Amino acid sequence: MKFTHDAIVIGGGAGGLTAAGGMAMFGLKVALIEAHKMGGECLNNGCVPSKALITAAKRAQDARGQTRYGVTLASPQVDWSGVRAHIRDAIGHIEHHDSQERFEELGCEVIRKRAKLTSKHTVEVGGRTLSAPRIVLATGSRPAIPPVEGLADVPYLTNENLFDLAELPGHLVIIGGGVIGMEMAQAFCRLGSAVTVINPGPLMGRDDPESVAIVTDTMRAEGVTFINDIAARVAGSAGAITAETHSGKRVAGTHLLVAVGRTPNIVDLGLEEVGIATNRNGIMVDSRRRSSVKSIYAIGDCRDGPRLTHVSGYEGSNVALEIVTGLPTKADWRALPWCTYTEPEVAQIGLTEAEARQKLGQSVSVIKEEFSENERACAEGQTAGHLKLILKGKKVIGASICGRNAGELLLPLAQSITGKSSTFALGSAVISYPTRSEILKAAAFKAWEPTVFGAIPMKYAALVAKLRRMIT
Repeated sequence: MKFTHDAIVIGGGAGGLTAAGGMAMFGLKVALIEAHKMGGECLNNGCVPSKALITAAKRAQDARGQTRYGVTLASPQVDWSGVRAHIRDAIGHIEHHDSQERFEELGCEVIRKRAKLTSKHTVEVGGRTLSAPRIVLATGSRPAIPPVEGLADVPYLTNENLFDLAELPGHLVIIGGGVIGMEMAQAFCRLGSAVTVINPGPLMGRDDPESVAIVTDTMRAEGVTFINDIAARVAGSAGAITAETHSGKRVAGTHLLVAVGRTPNIVDLGLEEVGIATNRNGIMVDSRRRSSVKSIYAIGDCRDGPRLTHVSGYEGSNVALEIVTGLPTKADWRALPWCTYTEPEVAQIGLTEAEARQKLGQSVSVIKEEFSENERACAEGQTAGHLKLILKGKKVIGASICGRNAGELLLPLAQSITGKSSTFALGSAVISYPTRSEILKAAAFKAWEPTVFGAIPMKYAALVAKLRRMIT
């Protein structure tokens, strides 16, 4: 079969761009297909705009505590149009990295049409049939919509239209207490909206409960209301929407945000016709990200697996290397990190304490260090939070961090979990003082304290001291 390309990538988000760009830089002839905006979810209505909004909200909150550190600020005046301008500016500063022009310069043929698989090697797009030995699906995900009575009849928000609001909500009702729900709840509350979160069971359910409790207490103190219940029905119209829970509690708000997770974008891709296996979470893949049709890969949110932008980029790199070199590359989730950008932040890498104890039982130990004992945190007056180091013996298998800029502390832990470093190396490293990263050194050193200051070292030290007295 004569192929039109070496590889075809469907989807121009984090995973697809990484895969297509990587293969093109090696000189492969690559078709990159994106029917909507280049950059995908993260750039246009996910990570970038949400973090820009959170930054604006943090500035308002800093000013709300008018006198602190002996400095008095004016009360915040929130201009929603200015907040929206900041969000647009943030996207604008980044979007050239993901632009069609950039990837064409790298050597990709960029096609801005909707594509459909027609065989294990062919794709129809814009009236053309493209073919390649390898195809990469990176079609992403979209907001999941829960079966709430009346939802289809009211104007509701998701992350796809939240950042286009013409006005700041008076009272934002949020269905869902996961990452998006919690980040947006705190941000809009700080900007001046009343906020109510409806969520059954634990908030931020995949994170360490001790860390989540700190965040929840902070958000309650700032004014966010939490209802531990299932949203059963909604009613109303623009500016006046009422949500009712399973137990009958009613909440009246001006806007409704649905944030209950994501669902894969795999409809009308031709998966069934080609014979690609799927489940409710997306395309089923093996450790190399290959679908049941081995010439077709699936990466990022469209496949069954973790849904994070950095995961998509990692998988894109792996698949690009595999296609370029012909050598298998397997996904390694031992040091999978994620972060929820509330204040304080909650960061996790590797196994949580609960996961580790369930998997490994009594062989797990936990070292906990509080930011209230960290000199930089004390100097900043930002001492909320902690580090929990999850160990098997003296090896790090996971960590949970809650605190200011917690996500910035994950890199050395990733090195330790994957065996590129060790707790001894972390505990003996020379690092700048005062920094928040000293909490990592303190926890790592504590793992070695029983050994370093154990009976045998103490006897040896006593012997050296005795000999020194005898020869001096």
